[in-house]
Amino acid sequence: ITTPKLWMKAMLILSLFHNEMLMLIYFERYSGVWLIFFLLGLGTLLPWNFFITATVYFTSRLKDASLFNSSANQTEMGGDQHNILQSKFNNVMTLCAMLPLLICTCLNSFLHTLISQRLRVMGSLLIIMLVFIVTAVLVKVPLEPLPFFSITMVKIVIINSFGAILQGSLFGMAGLLPASYTTPIMSGQGLAGTFAAFAMICAIASGSELHDAAFGYFITACFVIFLSIISYIVLPKLEFFQFYQDRNKKQKPNQENSVNLMTIWLLAFSVCFTFTVTIGTFPAITADTTSTIADGGSWDLYFIPVSCFLLFNLCDWAGRSLTAICMWPQKDSVLLPLAILCRLAFVPLFMLCNVQPRLHLPVFFHHDGFFIVFMIFFAFSNGYLASLCMCYGPKNVLPHEAETAGAIMAFFLCLGLASGAALSFLFRALV
Repeated sequence: ITTPKLWMKAMLILSLFHNEMLMLIYFERYSGVWLIFFLLGLGTLLPWNFFITATVYFTSRLKDASLFNSSANQTEMGGDQHNILQSKFNNVMTLCAMLPLLICTCLNSFLHTLISQRLRVMGSLLIIMLVFIVTAVLVKVPLEPLPFFSITMVKIVIINSFGAILQGSLFGMAGLLPASYTTPIMSGQGLAGTFAAFAMICAIASGSELHDAAFGYFITACFVIFLSIISYIVLPKLEFFQFYQDRNKKQKPNQENSVNLMTIWLLAFSVCFTFTVTIGTFPAITADTTSTIADGGSWDLYFIPVSCFLLFNLCDWAGRSLTAICMWPQKDSVLLPLAILCRLAFVPLFMLCNVQPRLHLPVFFHHDGFFIVFMIFFAFSNGYLASLCMCYGPKNVLPHEAETAGAIMAFFLCLGLASGAALSFLFRALV
């Protein structure tokens, strides 16, 4: 009688051990896929964030009169040219960034079924890395301002074109997995901004030369892209990811992979509106805010790098990352679009801070503390609400439509970026 009981106990122990081993293996695979998506998200935006961080370096190259011939007429003409190129750099950069970003994201949402995922992701990563290698080399190569300006704008178009394809492909891939797997992409993108802002502050603190700091930015970007390439090569080898890839291929293979936009229109509009408000305000208005603490010391030097860029990116990253453990409100709740609409209040709040120069509105919030508090809630709500929308979008459709839905959500994200960039000129003019 005792033998069967011992046998049953032994089998029970073995069963529990087996289940624990399965849970451990699942956790390792889960963590591995999560980490790879995080690195890919980081690789998507870190290069561009470093490019923006090095804006001062680019504009400094446009006023280098030593590269022109020494005759008086040429120097005078060169000086006028420098002023024009330098003053138009940010506007032209925004146009060269947002227009290709929007167009290529739109194309990716339609053409992703015709071009393999591997070609889209690997090809984009390799081209972006090549552009940054060229950018790092050109730091050491003297060029006249006009050719340098033209080459820089071509690089911006290339980076944002293939960055759009990469981003749309990543959100499409994440759409095939459980909803929480969009979070590491959003979190990685949030860390990219934080990393770039921290690098800018370190460069200011160290007193490094612009050329040296810029070279460091571009080499770091190349290294991160290389890590992203290695991560993507490893990803298909993980059984957890392969399971969902195979399931997507088996489900309704004869049905056209298309999505009825009506099923995700509210979430698509929500993520678009979120980034429209954010980019319309940050950094066009926020970066022109000046400290009211008249100490004339280091706080004036660090106020915008810390209170604007670093604080925004830290809180935005925290908001994006929170969706890994908390996803509230639910995707069908009216609270989600309501909370996103409420963010519109941040536009007048920042306008009434000490933004300089100003022509129309009075300064109502004088103390730096108001600006910092507004920035914390502004950035955190952007990261959290945008991440929720991107997580919920692919889960509002059938499993075989999830990849297309993810690509469509990425398009509306980029549409929000472009709309915000256009509105930023109007918002800034109203101050």
